[in-house]
Amino acid sequence: MDAPNLNRLRYFTATVETGSFTRAAERLGVAKTVVSHQVARLEEELRVALLKRTTRKLHLTDAGRRFHERAMAILRDADDAFAEAAQGVETPTGTLTVTAPSDYGRAVVAPAMAAFLARFPAVRAEVTFDDAVLDLIDAEVDVAIRLGWLPDSGLQMRRLGSFRQLLVCTPDMARRAADALSPDALGAMPWIGNRLLRHPLDWTFSREGEERRCTGSPVVMADKTPATHACVLAGCGLAVLPDFVVAADLAAGRLVHLLPQWSLPDGGVHAVFPEARFRSARVRHFIDVLADIERRRSA
Repeated sequence: MDAPNLNRLRYFTATVETGSFTRAAERLGVAKTVVSHQVARLEEELRVALLKRTTRKLHLTDAGRRFHERAMAILRDADDAFAEAAQGVETPTGTLTVTAPSDYGRAVVAPAMAAFLARFPAVRAEVTFDDAVLDLIDAEVDVAIRLGWLPDSGLQMRRLGSFRQLLVCTPDMARRAADALSPDALGAMPWIGNRLLRHPLDWTFSREGEERRCTGSPVVMADKTPATHACVLAGCGLAVLPDFVVAADLAAGRLVHLLPQWSLPDGGVHAVFPEARFRSARVRHFIDVLADIERRRSA
């Protein structure tokens, strides 16, 4: 993008943020006529109205709202590029915004963030640990960590690693299941289902080319992974949980891995980004830190 078009994006976004050409001009230190003329030129080049003009206020059109989101992303990338070129391309600065599922966020992303911030003290972070899938551009997120099997969304992504899915329960519950030597024999046991999953009670186990299906009988249906985890620890029943959620419980003997000779499909760990030609140093270095943690965790 050439300099005039980049400047027009700045005039347009300043106008949207301030609500008028006059205040945008004051913010940018130019004449009001410059701002209004450049926004008009932008609309002419795009052949679409971006703003509705009234005597009192400017309002975005639907096309203007979509364009504003993209313009903000382009300007953030450009600002990052200039800032990092001035300080050295490998010196992360600014604010890193990250979203991740609540369970993975607490177990893996938080320690990764601590290691990253200790290494690059000029960076600040904003984190959201939530199971909702955010629109990265609308939420102004630098990187989202997403687990499992991703649909083709058109977003850019990098696979960081994988996690194992483990069938677990308390030691007391394991004694009740002691006679069940194969997955299909566990269907009558009390199960805890996680509604976040597409098929929370249907599982296919494999061993040396052999597959067995198991459909659990739920006594509890939980809304999220932390709730599922809590119910398993309380002894409500069996559940399938990611390895990073139950690793400490298995090591401490609070939970038992049932049928360890059988395996469930692994899930992927992915870093997902808004589409951009330029990826800021803070994002690249944070992903490298997280990928290194994933490699050591899975080793």
